[in-house]
Formats: sequence, C-alpha cells, structure tokens
Amino acid sequence: MAARSLSSALRSLYVTCLRTEPRLLLQDGPLVPPLRRGLLTTSSLSHFDVWKPPTKYTINPIGKRKTGGRDHTGRIRTHGVGGGHKQLFRMIDFQRLNYEPGREDTPFQEKVMEVRYDPCRSADIALVAGGKRKRWIIATENMKNGDLITSSGHIGRMAVLAQEGDAHPLGALPIGTLINCLEVIPGKGALCIRAAGTCGVLLRKVNGTAIVQLPSKRQVQVLETCVATVGRVSNVDHNKRIIGKAGRNRWLGIRPSSGLWKRKGGWAGRKIKPLPPIKSYVKLPGASPALRV
Repeated sequence: MAARSLSSALRSLYVTCLRTEPRLLLQDGPLVPPLRRGLLTTSSLSHFDVWKPPTKYTINPIGKRKTGGRDHTGRIRTHGVGGGHKQLFRMIDFQRLNYEPGREDTPFQEKVMEVRYDPCRSADIALVAGGKRKRWIIATENMKNGDLITSSGHIGRMAVLAQEGDAHPLGALPIGTLINCLEVIPGKGALCIRAAGTCGVLLRKVNGTAIVQLPSKRQVQVLETCVATVGRVSNVDHNKRIIGKAGRNRWLGIRPSSGLWKRKGGWAGRKIKPLPPIKSYVKLPGASPALRV
C-alpha cells in the first residue's frame, strides 16, 4: 500500500510540473520536457548536421554519415529512412568535358580501368584514366575493363559515328541515338537519365536545339551543345532483383511502414493520362520563365 501511494504521489507531481512549468526550447534542438532538461544538451544534438561530400575532387572512397531522413534541425523530412549498412561514397564526375589544363576544346580519350558496384546508386560506376588524372563516371551497359572512350565538344557538319560510352554534344549525334547522362544546361553536368538500365532517345534537332525523349516518355527541349553519353546505363537487371526478406530492405536503409490500415484514395487505381507537353530548357526570346514549359 505504501509503494502504491508513493507511485501515485510521484505521478501527480509529474503531471503538476508539466502543467505549471513551461517547456524549455533549446537553440539547436527540439522542445524538451522540464524533467529531462539536465539530460539533453545542445552538444548531444550536433549529429543532426547534414552530411556533405568534400568540395575537392578525389577518387578515394569517403566515409558517409547516416541522416535517418532528418535535416539540419533534427526533424524528420523523409519518412521510411533509417539504419542500413555502412556505405563509402565515391565522387562521380558528371562533367564529361571536364578538360585538363592545356587540353581545352580538343577531343580526348580515356581508358576504363575498373567497373564496379556502387552502394550509393543503382548503376555501376567506372574508373577511367586519361592524361594525368583519374575519375569515376557512370558506366554504360557493355562497358568493361580496357575500353577506350572518347569525349568531344565539337559539332561538325556530319553526324559522328559514336561508340557506346563516348560523350558528344547532341548536335553531333545522329537522330535516333540512345543516350544517357544528359545535360539540360551546357557545362553544368549530367542531371537526367542516370538510373540503372535507363536510356533516352534523340528524336530530332530544330534550330540549334534538340528534342530528347526521357525514360518516362516525356520530351524535353535542350540546346544542341548539351553533352550526353551514348548507350544505356549499366546494371540493366536492377529492376528484376528479388528482395527475398524484410531484413534486406533494412540493410538498404529502408524502414517498414507503421502497419496501420490506411484507406486508399483516388491514387490507388490505374490511370491513363496524356503525356505532358514538351518542357523546354531553352531561353526563348520574349517569353517569361513561367511560359517556357
């Protein structure tokens, strides 16, 4: 009886403290109840800093810190993320025309040294060497050790006979070429068609621009000086993999859902929608940015 009365007294004291005393707001953290003010400090919340890769390029693997789907404030921004095996990050050079000093505006060749699995992306990556440098790039479907790949920024009067893995401007490639690692802004690096097994199609060239069909069947219009890689992205059978058990998803850093029953809304059924209009990344004269869609 004495223990029960003591526990009820402590419970009533805790509820009274919660009602009377305001919560403490830390400068770099969330709200903390008053009974835990001495347990949590701002130093213990420093692991919520967003991890960023180094700015100087290196081919060496870099240690990667997990975020658990949280941003710099410590709040969850992406649900279903957590745990997973430790990963090493390798910096990918998405600018194929990243020339060495003294070799600007001239085609150059590089040799494929290694093709390997990358835990941070679905496609395989390749280590290429040329001149006085080495760099990692996205590997194509049939790329193997010892291959020679060419990168060129020249647009001639005749279309080039490009091999798989070569990088050329869209204006230099023939119509119907399968491409990947597409630039939408010249010189900014590849932004589209980088997932495993994907490829786009060069449909036509109009007045210094090129129309490309993305893997989603949507068409985009970019300048013909945008560089793309010829061929299909490697690891074509990525979408056919069998997970097999829930533990493998946990290794990949995917947490299970809550398990509660959720009513399916209108999104659940199959819908046949028309394709969206061509999205243009070309600055048309006299058109506002909102109309360039």
